[in-house]
Amino acid sequence: MNLEFPDAETLRGANDVDPEDLPRFARATRERDLDSIEDVDAAARQAVADLPLDALDPGAEVAITAGSRGIHDMPALLAAAVDDLRERGFEPSVIAAMGSHGGATSDGQRETLDALGISEDRLGCAIHTSMAVAEVGRDSLDRPVYVAEDALDMDAVILANRIKPHTDFHGPVESGLCKIAVIGLGKHRGAESLHNAGLASDFSEVIRERAELIIENSPVVGGIGLIEDAADRATHIEGVPANRITEREPELLDRAREELPTLPVSDLDFLVLDEIGKEVSGTGMDTNVIGRVLFHGEAEPESPSITRIYARSITPASHGNGLGLGLADFVHQGVVADLELSDMYVNIVTSGEPTRARIPFTVPDDLTALMLACSTTGVADPADLRVARIENTMEPDELLVSEPVARELDGREDVSVGSLEPLGYEDGTFAPFG
Repeated sequence: MNLEFPDAETLRGANDVDPEDLPRFARATRERDLDSIEDVDAAARQAVADLPLDALDPGAEVAITAGSRGIHDMPALLAAAVDDLRERGFEPSVIAAMGSHGGATSDGQRETLDALGISEDRLGCAIHTSMAVAEVGRDSLDRPVYVAEDALDMDAVILANRIKPHTDFHGPVESGLCKIAVIGLGKHRGAESLHNAGLASDFSEVIRERAELIIENSPVVGGIGLIEDAADRATHIEGVPANRITEREPELLDRAREELPTLPVSDLDFLVLDEIGKEVSGTGMDTNVIGRVLFHGEAEPESPSITRIYARSITPASHGNGLGLGLADFVHQGVVADLELSDMYVNIVTSGEPTRARIPFTVPDDLTALMLACSTTGVADPADLRVARIENTMEPDELLVSEPVARELDGREDVSVGSLEPLGYEDGTFAPFG
């Protein structure tokens, strides 16, 4: 992208702040009581056992969905489920189920799964990535509902996904089995149709209605729902028969809300995200963590209250898809240089919210971003700046915090705070997080 941005000297000269004026920083760690599953393989096999597969003939073709999110235990879950299905005498495979991600191309979706550790070599089975779909019904708005032809050709399909609060909307059904049926199996056309219908109505209700249509008119026999704890590890894995998905998923979502990791501080002037990315969140950064939605028809959360957000990089697994960078106020120049606009714009058109593709104020380095925060947050004394830095929104329990935040957290039983030290940087680049 041939844009000429101001250099650090020019931007830092826009105010009277010196690096020596900035607050000291300390490492902070939030402690949690976790109950992660020790044997994901066994839990996945039990989930398969709870699905109605007895009516299938030996050799039946059974496919499991695989989405584009960076779900730590999903590759292991899929591998165990594939092995279990094969041992039961079926012919297992995987269907890429991720709407328009991967540039809405077959090769792009295969590359996305490979970057997440989901490959034919690892699973020992075929992975279907065709974008071809067929209409299986029309919703109450008289809009088409699509399902991948790969799925319709199967004898049985198992939906597999993490269940968690969504980053765009809230309701009884958010991100989970229904969503991967509607958006994932719907491929690009299904995702685009769903998001347009959601903008015209209620997202949660539209997803639930369409999921019921898909379950009724496709070989979906059930789903495997995974709930993560705050350490991004599976804390619950459950097999749900198809006829119970829309009833059971809201109950699992309530449990997932209790596990959702958020920042240990609710009031910040400046939040630094070392990276944003599609495997971190569908919106690049989890809106439940940053307290911003910027989505048509959705109210902004009251908490947390974060005045400015700075994104330093895009994850390699995103392949330049910077969807969500519009949620930030500042981005590093490297983020803009790494953008693959075709993938990002296709994703934005499919999801329906162009605000999230806006390119924010672009800075040449980290120190410049922090110094400019002093002029854009309303804080009179730079030493009073309330700053937190995290790796990404999946890891909000490991932070670097400025002195005012460190003092606040130091009295909490669930947070340990290290010693205060001057801000570490070299040539304007923050010292490595670890």
